[in-house]
Amino acid sequence: MPGPGTPPGPASAPAYPRPGAPVVHGLPPGRPGAAAAHRETAGIPPPWARYPTPAGPPAAPPAQDDGWRRLPAMMLLVAPATALVKLAPAVIALLIFGAGRGSATQLWIAAGIALLAVGAGVIRWRTTRYRITPERVELHSGLLNRQRRSVPRDRIRTVDLTAPLLHRLAGLSVVKVGSGQSAGSDSGLDLDAVSTGEAERLRRELLTRSDPDTGPGTAPGTGPDAEPAEEIDRIDWSSLRYAPLTVSSLAAIGALAGAGWNLLREANIDPRTLPGADAVTGELTTAPIWLSALLGVAVLLSVMVAGSIVLFVERWWGFRLTREPEGTLRVRRGLLTRRSLSVSEQRLRGVTVTEPLLVRAIGRGAQAGVLTVGLAGAGGEETGGGAIGPPVRRDRAHGVAATAARAEPTITSGPLRAHPGTARTRRLVRATVPALALPVAAGVVAYLGGPLWPVVVAVLLLLAAVPLGLDRYRALGHRLDARYLVARHGSLVRTTSALRRDGVIGWRIRQSRFQRRAGVLTLEATTAAGPGSVLMLDLAPADAVALMAEITPDAVAGFRTAEQAVSAGGGSRTGSG
Repeated sequence: MPGPGTPPGPASAPAYPRPGAPVVHGLPPGRPGAAAAHRETAGIPPPWARYPTPAGPPAAPPAQDDGWRRLPAMMLLVAPATALVKLAPAVIALLIFGAGRGSATQLWIAAGIALLAVGAGVIRWRTTRYRITPERVELHSGLLNRQRRSVPRDRIRTVDLTAPLLHRLAGLSVVKVGSGQSAGSDSGLDLDAVSTGEAERLRRELLTRSDPDTGPGTAPGTGPDAEPAEEIDRIDWSSLRYAPLTVSSLAAIGALAGAGWNLLREANIDPRTLPGADAVTGELTTAPIWLSALLGVAVLLSVMVAGSIVLFVERWWGFRLTREPEGTLRVRRGLLTRRSLSVSEQRLRGVTVTEPLLVRAIGRGAQAGVLTVGLAGAGGEETGGGAIGPPVRRDRAHGVAATAARAEPTITSGPLRAHPGTARTRRLVRATVPALALPVAAGVVAYLGGPLWPVVVAVLLLLAAVPLGLDRYRALGHRLDARYLVARHGSLVRTTSALRRDGVIGWRIRQSRFQRRAGVLTLEATTAAGPGSVLMLDLAPADAVALMAEITPDAVAGFRTAEQAVSAGGGSRTGSG
């Protein structure tokens, strides 16, 4: 090894020593005063001498733009305005009663609320960042309570674009990324909000898997030669007749009525002091009881019908169901709040057709839905969970479901295999036995001196339970074809589910004590899509084994081998006798 003071190596020496080669302690190039410093160390090489700086231009500094983006500046206006709109009833009541009492305290409180809303909007805009990488979607937000959300792109199941009225006026949309997880850091995130153009670009990019030829995030069908979207369904205003027949609309009207009543109570307003209330109360007091009750029911039904129609129009205005060129089903709807839900067809596992009792009996209608990974709910009413359209005619709903699944037209409307006759007995018993308690209770009340009309009502309900039980049995059925397992059940809400055979991930068998006596069982085909399973009630055990063996033969091979061994030995499963 060269001693101290050895001159530097030749210029042709490599910039970094080869493995196993002696280290040449040369003077660091490009450092002023390096020689003097080298002499002061008595020949001991400084730290930088062991790893000489390679020749060539200096490395470029790291890029400042690492992909993080802020929300649009318009959120400085939209976020405080949205907060003030939510607080508007309380602020208005505060101002009204503050002005009536001649005090300025309420005015200062209202002004403070407005300032807080503006400040919260500024802080939210300043502390929120997001970025889209080839692997993940990341969102950082919060000042005191900092949140770091990150969703892997391969787990993204749905992308929902929502534009409330204030966002639409500002040209913004909320992007909701769903991953199908109910909780945890990967459950999804909301970008509230980005520009409408950016939201549309993100929708296409996030629902498109990486292509090795085109690169990550390249969405097919987005160039100038892109194919137009295929329209599957659009709004038909003849469906308005189904609006008063859906439970969700009636429940929404009840919720709005309750909120209005609570607001009046908080404001210390007695409805009897409203203009015209005394005249109406006087007329009802002098009228017969039956007429007052009839008028009350008529007014209530009129309000509920009108309210349900208004909600239906707001919810399904501009509805369109399309199949986009990038391979997604897209639902667009909404009047005041515009919504766009996109579901990748790669995540589609089946379809459903739901028929609520009133919609089925009075309007002969139904509602189509999808079974897709990451979208909870198999359909139902317009609550959102899997529904891909409003209630329509029954044949049209079956057609929409078949088109969405790219299946034959009779996938959900074809004939099904009936369940055993013991299932009919069980449906009748389960419908009539609970109804028997009503006539007994009403009879006891009448015997103790009470009115007789509850007895009549209870007997009518008992008689209505018989056709209800028969209808529940007629709804039972299943079918297995080359691609789908189809099952149907329910009376109050009849649901026909068509689940792809490759979407079945397991089985769940349930059998109560009464089912064991009747020789039937409940079979559930579990899946990662929709509600998590497709239900088949009161199924014969032989049919259940045949279904499982046909769809997943490996999963039930052990059970069938044991059953054949027991049958060949003439024994039983519980013993040798």
